[in-house]
Amino acid sequence: MTDTINKSPVQPLGDRVVVRPLTDEERGSASASGIIIPDTAAKEKPEQGIVLAVGPGKWDEAGEKRLPVEVKVGDRIVFSKYSHDEIKVDSKEYFIVAESNVLAVFTK
Repeated sequence: MTDTINKSPVQPLGDRVVVRPLTDEERGSASASGIIIPDTAAKEKPEQGIVLAVGPGKWDEAGEKRLPVEVKVGDRIVFSKYSHDEIKVDSKEYFIVAESNVLAVFTK
């Protein structure tokens, strides 16, 4: 069952989720004093973010019932690097990601 609390200014459709990208500090790419640590060794690593809103799920093949999305609002997820669409609302950046492009959910 997906969490229905929408913490996003947009509501995703189908099996899409709205994600707030992690800051450099949240990702561990910045020191405690705010110095950004360059990551030259692994440029193509997956993206990470916090789920802000979840769509209702996509329809099954028969079109009779919705298949629930496995992630929920508040989950920290890893998703494919080039799999998202970027949008800006009130100068804040958000990603819209299909559930099939979510690779993992952090458990801690």
